[in-house]
Amino acid sequence: MSGPAPAGTAGELLADLPASPAVWCSGLRKRYRRRTAVDGVSFTVGRGEVVGLLGPNGAGKTSVIKMLLDLVRPDAGEVLLLGRPATDPQARARVGYLPELFRYQPWLTAAEVLRLHVRLSGAAVPEAERRESLGLVGLADRAGDRVGGFSKGMQQRLGLAVALAARPELVVLDEPTSALDPVGRADVRDLLLSLRARGVAVLLNSHLIGEVERVCDRVVILDKGRVVAAGTLAELLGQRELRLRLDNVGPQAEARLAAAGQLDHSGDTFTVALPADPDPATVPDLVADLVGLGVRVHAVEPGRVSLEERLLSILREEHA
Repeated sequence: MSGPAPAGTAGELLADLPASPAVWCSGLRKRYRRRTAVDGVSFTVGRGEVVGLLGPNGAGKTSVIKMLLDLVRPDAGEVLLLGRPATDPQARARVGYLPELFRYQPWLTAAEVLRLHVRLSGAAVPEAERRESLGLVGLADRAGDRVGGFSKGMQQRLGLAVALAARPELVVLDEPTSALDPVGRADVRDLLLSLRARGVAVLLNSHLIGEVERVCDRVVILDKGRVVAAGTLAELLGQRELRLRLDNVGPQAEARLAAAGQLDHSGDTFTVALPADPDPATVPDLVADLVGLGVRVHAVEPGRVSLEERLLSILREEHA
């Protein structure tokens, strides 16, 4: 008969288990009278992962976000945030949220708004960290100004600071760049990348597909309340293409082009299909080899179907 397990074994086993996803939802459904807003939606957001939620107006994106955050109760389905039920206040305390529509008390200063929301979250965040949150969104020099005098873009920046102030492990952003100019959108993009580098998970709902394509690890596409496609950008967008305009292409050079990927040839234009995520050295090595074989290289144009084109293609297939 074996003796008792050594003390601490269970804790060590638990410590070795992978962290639960930042978001896990399964079979979410929601009806409003006769209209089905969300119909069987399931997906995950891993720790330190940026996931984009895409789809046309009325696809159910905001309804899904509200169910994830327990702002709307689903008719069916389950949600876990950071390994806890979404109804658990301890889970929601570690989530930062920027809603699509929000208003702050116009008589408060930016610093006072931040202090209020940190108190409501129950987190103990020193004043220096709160100032740092304002600095991250470009409002460090406006901390003492009343919110009523802020432009729409400045209020959007303040909303981002509020979402980040209580040291969240998960940040949910619903159209975070809708009121921002190009500089503001670039700032938000850099901010999202820094959150990912710190291990913070982000769920991003945005109509600015170019921004999603730049920052997201994975994308979930909704249409009519259902998930119609999901995956990494490489999985959704497929192969990359390399178009080259060349002269003096002999048999050896053509064989070298074909060795890089499926080859199409029209006039002086050669198109090579590359893997979705090619080795960074693939293109420069190919060009160097072609030059070594006496080929004159006039142009090299890497390309791939854009996320916008792929999204429209998926939605057209669904509607057809």
